[in-house]
Amino acid sequence: MTTRPPLDPTLAARIKASVEEGFAAQLDLTAELMRFPSQRGAEHAVQDFIFRAMRARGLIVDRFAMDEEAIARHPGAGAISAEHSKAPILVGIHRPREETGRSLILQGHVDVVPTGPHDLWTSPPYEARIEGDWLYGRGGADMKAGHAANFACLDALARLGLQPAATLYLQSVVEEESTGNGALMTHLRGYTADAALIPEPEDEKLVRANVGVLWFEIEVRGEPAHVRDMGAGANAIDAAWRVIADLRRLEAELNARKAGRPHFEDSEHPINLNVGKIEGGDWGSSVPCWCKVQCRLAIYPGVSAAEAAREVESWIGAFSRTDRYLANNPPKVTFNGFQAEGYVLEPGSEAEAVLGRAHREATGRPLESFMTAGYLDTRVHALYDRIPALCYGPISRNIHAFDEAVSVASLKRITTAMALFVAEWCGVEPREAGPR
Repeated sequence: MTTRPPLDPTLAARIKASVEEGFAAQLDLTAELMRFPSQRGAEHAVQDFIFRAMRARGLIVDRFAMDEEAIARHPGAGAISAEHSKAPILVGIHRPREETGRSLILQGHVDVVPTGPHDLWTSPPYEARIEGDWLYGRGGADMKAGHAANFACLDALARLGLQPAATLYLQSVVEEESTGNGALMTHLRGYTADAALIPEPEDEKLVRANVGVLWFEIEVRGEPAHVRDMGAGANAIDAAWRVIADLRRLEAELNARKAGRPHFEDSEHPINLNVGKIEGGDWGSSVPCWCKVQCRLAIYPGVSAAEAAREVESWIGAFSRTDRYLANNPPKVTFNGFQAEGYVLEPGSEAEAVLGRAHREATGRPLESFMTAGYLDTRVHALYDRIPALCYGPISRNIHAFDEAVSVASLKRITTAMALFVAEWCGVEPREAGPR
């Protein structure tokens, strides 16, 4: 891998000025992306928009579908269900005239989580709105602002008549919120580089460690009866709540295992079990005979999803044998989404050093790192590409909640850092064409 000297101060100043010059256009691009209601399965239109944005910038675009058979064979794949997105994956490819720098993946995801009731938002969730320092709207922080920043840092170089002096892959994926299979598909397609950078909303910090994620569904069957004869039936919803209560004991046990785990032992509660959805029963005056509960459980790095799944299944089975009803009517457990292992970014890589210099230049502060208890697509590049996988992005609030927002000032700072990082990591060379 080519080692390059730190960025020339004069060039760094020109890049910072170029980011500033193009920032209004960057906010416009972010707002355009946010207007697409790109929930799972509905990302086709926004991917078409991004395809055109890539082509307009002179990138060679590879647009491809999920290879479900190849995904299913991979140990890091999430379960493919009827709800799995059919939207394409995009990789915009920049090739330099002369490969003198280090190659890079810039990646973003376009899928967003559901909005919930719109009347609980201050303004419509898909109308990008700026108030003070905050850009509001579903998906703005997570992560359309970061995705637009991927384009903006390349645009900043282009305005100076420059381009990366190394191969760069600008990747736009789906299924980040559900399985991680979109990023995994780029790996299976053969795309890799010397480093990867994903600008998720991480409060201007570098993610040092990241949990894995396991999704599962518990289905309980009961015995229906009229409410006047409740004793003759078996309430599936009540039984499901008994299972959930016992799973809280598993959650406590997993959190106790943080002892001796770097990046996790100082966290008060690194492993979270979320009961995300529950449905059951058919009639308010009938004892419900069915109940389904959807759960999400975090996993420590180094613990495989298969191992975690076995423990969940065993735990539920052991509890059921102690329950008078469930002992003869055990719940069905289905693993229906994420089955992703966590990762640790070991310190000391040259990529981290370059990002640290870029961050200091952009913000005036040293780069901090931390553990985050959420899923990140960087796990694909860390675990399977085995390259430095940097997750670093803007300050945000209310992710996955009402009035999701990203800080405008922070977005400008991290875009500046990203542009400086690309210039130093990849090197720069003159563009043949004019500015974008």
